Amino acid sequence: MTSVPATAGAPVTAYANLPVLWIIALAVFAVIILQTVIYMRAARSAGPEIGFTRQDLRMSFRSGAVAAIGPSLAIVIVAVALLALFGTPAVLVRIGLVGSAATEASSASLAAGTMGADLGGTGYTAEVFAVAFFAMALSGGMWMVATLVLTPLLKRGDARLRSVNPALMAIVPSAALLGAFASLGIAELGKTWVHIITVVVSAVAMAVCLTLAKALRQAWLREWGLGFSIIIGLVVAYLASGAAGAPVS
Repeated sequence: MTSVPATAGAPVTAYANLPVLWIIALAVFAVIILQTVIYMRAARSAGPEIGFTRQDLRMSFRSGAVAAIGPSLAIVIVAVALLALFGTPAVLVRIGLVGSAATEASSASLAAGTMGADLGGTGYTAEVFAVAFFAMALSGGMWMVATLVLTPLLKRGDARLRSVNPALMAIVPSAALLGAFASLGIAELGKTWVHIITVVVSAVAMAVCLTLAKALRQAWLREWGLGFSIIIGLVVAYLASGAAGAPVS
């Protein structure tokens, strides 16, 4: 393994792709793959106990994979834009796997600002990169700590709600999901007319898929409805932004 001398003002590229960072990034990937295998095996083992057949499990896995298309596309676009700033290992770990892309980028920008530098601009040296990378890691790490601390507390709340009224736990998660997606969609409506068209067309596409799935009794349309609506929304956003003469941010 080659080392890079710690010279003041050294370029970021001298540190951003160090072998040790690649090793750490691959280790994180290995842990996530292992966790995925464990969760899938646990789901297969617990499925029969709650009345889930193997077909139901396969359908759930497919639905989860399709639902991940939209967030994954957004992350890829952000990651490509940040490769020049942080290098591939840092982007893979911080942006692609752990935390929120917007939050991580904001953390890095704030950290660079405390040192009188701009990300990718004036004064962005290896020292600034190290501080920004540490800020990103600290930000993402707190997500994990919060999950570790809050999950047992939420589990207790779940048990208490079930003891009071089991039907609540069928309503609360659905309401939370509807509220989360509604807030994200409403936040986009006030930006430009392109955003409005994109949100409306995506919603219509999803409604059409669900209606056809019910009318034609095609369960796969329900599973792939989200993927279709995302792709249609992206195409409409691209065409509309081109007609407007400005990119959609």
